[in-house]
Order: sequence, then C-alpha cells, then structure tokens
Amino acid sequence: MKLNKKHILSWALFDFANSSYSAVIASVVFPVYYVNVIVGNNNGLGDLWWGRAISASMAIVALSSPFLGGIADYSGLRKRLFFIYTLLSVVAIASLTTLEKGKLFEGFLLIVIANIGMEGGLVFYNSFLPRIAPQQFHGRVSSWGFGTGYAGSILSLLIALPLVKTGQFEATWLMVAAFFMIFSMPAFLFLPGDIKGNSSMIRAGITGFRYTIKTLKEIWVRKEPRKFLISYLIYEDGVNTVIVFSGIFAATTLGFKPQELIFLYLIVQTSALIGAFVMAKPTDIWGPKKVVTTALFMWTLVATTAFFIQTKAHFWILASVAGLSLGTVQAASRAFYTQFVPKGREAEYFGVYSLVGKSSAILGPLVFGYVSTTSGSQRPAILSVAAFFFIGLMILRTVRGGGPNA
Repeated sequence: MKLNKKHILSWALFDFANSSYSAVIASVVFPVYYVNVIVGNNNGLGDLWWGRAISASMAIVALSSPFLGGIADYSGLRKRLFFIYTLLSVVAIASLTTLEKGKLFEGFLLIVIANIGMEGGLVFYNSFLPRIAPQQFHGRVSSWGFGTGYAGSILSLLIALPLVKTGQFEATWLMVAAFFMIFSMPAFLFLPGDIKGNSSMIRAGITGFRYTIKTLKEIWVRKEPRKFLISYLIYEDGVNTVIVFSGIFAATTLGFKPQELIFLYLIVQTSALIGAFVMAKPTDIWGPKKVVTTALFMWTLVATTAFFIQTKAHFWILASVAGLSLGTVQAASRAFYTQFVPKGREAEYFGVYSLVGKSSAILGPLVFGYVSTTSGSQRPAILSVAAFFFIGLMILRTVRGGGPNA
C-alpha cells in the first residue's frame, strides 16, 4: 500500500475540524460558561452536572460502538454514518445559542447530543487509519492527525478570543459549528468510499455486536491485548477527565478569566502540537510503548503537582509541560493498538477500541464531580486523576509488544 496524500490530508483535516469542538466546547469556553453561568457552581453543583453530561454521553457511545463497528464493516455505511454523526454534533453545537441562565437540563441534553455525535463519529474516523496507510506509517499518520488537530484548536481559539472578550458567546457556538462542518468536508468527499455490504443496517449492527463480543473474547484470551486495553481504559480516563475539567479547575480554583483560559489553552495546544509532531517518527522507530510510558510518567507528575499549585504563573508553566504529553499519549496509544488488529477487521477492532476508550470517559468525570462536591474543593479531585495515570502506567509496563513499527 502506498501513501495517498489526498486521503492522508483529508483524514487529518477532520481532526483539524473536530478540534474546534474539543477546544472551545469540551474544554475551555463552554464548560466554564455552563458550570458558572447556566448552572452556578455553588458547592460544586456545576462540576457535578458537567461530569454527568460527559459521563452519560460517553456511556451511550460506549454501549453503541460495537453496533457502529458492525454497521461500518457489514452494511457498507461507514462513510455515510460518519457524516450523519458529525452533522448531529454540528446541529447540537449551533443549538447551544438557545441556552439561558437556569436552563440546566436543556444544556445537559444538548451537550450530551453534541458529544454523542462527535465521539460516535470517531469510531468511523479511527477505522479509516488502516485503510489509508500501511502499518509502518501508522504511528506517523496517527501523530499527523493529532498534530493537525492541535493546529485546529489553536485557530478556533484565536477566532473565539475576540468573541469571548466582548461576551458574544452565542456567536462563539455558531463559529464552532461552522468551523467543524467546513473543515470536515474534505473527509466526506475524498476518503475511500463505502463498499456495499450484503446486510441491512439493523442486521449489520446485530452482527457487529455479536462479532464484538467474539472479538472481546479473543482479546481476553490473548493476554497482551487484554492487558493493553485494561491499561488504556484506566489511563485514558485520566486524560479525558483532564480535558473536560482543566478549564473549570483553572477558572474556579485559580481564578482564571475566560480570555486567560483561551491564552492558557493556546499554549497547551501549541506545546501539544510540537509534542505530537516531534514524537511522530520516534513512535514508529522506538515503538509506541516507550512513548506512551514516558508520557504517562509525565502526566502522573503533572497531576500530582497541580494539587499544590497556588498561583496562575505556576499553572501556566505546568500546563505547558502537560501539553507536550497530551497529543503524544493519544497518538501513540492508537498506533500501539493497531499492532493487535487483524487485517480486514479494522472497524470491528476499532469498535472495541472505541468501546474501551469511551468507557474510560465515564468514571473519571463522575469521580471528579463527586469528590469536588463532597470535599468542597477541586484540589482533592484533581489529585484523584493522578491515580488513573499511575495505575495505567504500572499495568502498561507489563504489556509485551508495542515495539518499533519501522
């Protein structure tokens, strides 16, 4: 298989597109707006409801991902459903403009729908990787996708900055919806088309569920993939919790203003972009296991240090260091997993990968919200995140595999 530049660029541009959602809606601006303006964060109530929204949406995606993987494999609807899920997210994002103070449940419902569309679409997006790149390039292409995504985060935040400064939050949500849709179009136009299957969507979904159970049994019997997925389940929970609560922590505990949060996240995304591209080739040459292990060690230190941070200046420095490992751990994990995927069963195996990844976003936000509410402080909550990284790291060290792709 040769690298098709049009396929690679189109695939990477979808990461560029959806990162506007990840940055503005999931991480920086909307969480703080929802927690403090829509709900109110007295006694951690906003933290609790935001954690519930993220956990509920991820639970739905996790439960549905085996069906989605089957539909992608057996019905020939991979690309069309990829488009539908993305469109669902875009419409929900645009609908955030209808929110007002006190509309707690409406905001909860819209963010659940937006997140289902975004995260559900990634099941299909990830399954394209083995179709567009040979194995020796999986690490690099995966890192290029994440790196391009961080560039999208930076650009969308720069566009959002003047809107947030002037209090035009509704315009901010519309900007994200347009950004997401426009830059997703190359993926829908140029990625490999659907191959017509022999099954209806419902039958394909049921088949996919059965094969997912079969795949899970296969993985459970295969010791190394099983240990990898258990490790990934735990440490990715830490990553997801940091992504959805870091802005809220900075705003609530350290007093960051909305425009300061954007500048902070710009620094994080810039360092993450640098980390993703710098570590792209080493992921293939050194092997993804070494790269993930190093990143998790850094994340454990970062989360532990955040417990003691008292000033904005120190948090700026810590966030810069954290960004270097953000893209690295996700890109290298995806490349690590491809080593366990049999040829021709990509969507099915990535359905399991998504099942584990989305399941990993259920417990962490709930734990953070619960600890924040019961303790009356976000510091014990952020410290609890360090445990996810450390436990995941210890399990990953026992996994055989993850050697060089090249």
